[in-house]
Amino acid sequence: MTSARTEIGEAVHVRSTAGKMSSMTRRNLRNGLLFVSPWLIGFAVFSLLPFLLSLYYSFTNYDAVSSPDWVGVGNFSQLFQDVLFWKSIVNTIYYTAFAVPLGIVCGVALALLLNIKIKGMVVYRTIFYLPSIVPVVASSVLWLWLFDPQFGLINSMLNAVGLAGPGWLVDPSWSKPALIVMGLWGVGGSMIIYLAGLQDIPQEMYESAQIDGAVWWHKIVYITLPMISPVIFFNLIMGLIGSFQYFTQAYIITSGGPNDSTLFYSLYLYKNAFSYFHMGLASAMAWILFLLIMAVTLLVFRSSARWVFYGGER
Repeated sequence: MTSARTEIGEAVHVRSTAGKMSSMTRRNLRNGLLFVSPWLIGFAVFSLLPFLLSLYYSFTNYDAVSSPDWVGVGNFSQLFQDVLFWKSIVNTIYYTAFAVPLGIVCGVALALLLNIKIKGMVVYRTIFYLPSIVPVVASSVLWLWLFDPQFGLINSMLNAVGLAGPGWLVDPSWSKPALIVMGLWGVGGSMIIYLAGLQDIPQEMYESAQIDGAVWWHKIVYITLPMISPVIFFNLIMGLIGSFQYFTQAYIITSGGPNDSTLFYSLYLYKNAFSYFHMGLASAMAWILFLLIMAVTLLVFRSSARWVFYGGER
């Protein structure tokens, strides 16, 4: 009986001791919080606080000068009745539906070509990667010259072979395709990621397929694409998020024209906030965009189990 009581007392003492934090642990925790405090303060002031304020402003009538007036869901009701709001969504979906798949296809195809072992391949890889590191503003100005319907290089080359070049950025039918073509110029960034995934595929799998009589397209469909599907999945998610926030190129080159054909969602949000000073309306648009991106991302994640392979398994 005495020994049992002793064991119970020792167990209670051990638990109470374990529950208490030693002086060294408290010191390490304090020092860790002290070192990370600049980041915590910066995150709280420049990320968390604006995040929460935008949620509040989305339910107010706020012009960044006078005090915000609470309007409830009035901003959202106004947006749903705004023709330009829906047009910006259609323009953004159009760009996403074409730019993201084309970017993936061109990136994978380019990576397959640059994965061939030939002399001077390092030079070719560098050439195709360079456009992706050109600043967006500089590349936008460059393509603005290239797309000029009268003096641009693209239409000059088309005229040289007897083809009439389109209006590109001055024609509503060609403005969005022009921006999509411009986006493909910077596909080198994703190409590098695909190339790294290709070089991680075991060569024994291709050798086994060769012995079994597989031709080149069999290897691509049944070996290459399944093995780099996690990389494709990553670039798909990043491409979707980036395309829904497409802004800089349209702002610099077209500013939403012609006839609002390139008025993308983020550009219309920017105009509401900093051109019309409808901060409350812009905050509501930002939250709608947040929910839209989250919904699309979750949908893609749920579908990934059907086509993304990890370690060669479905």
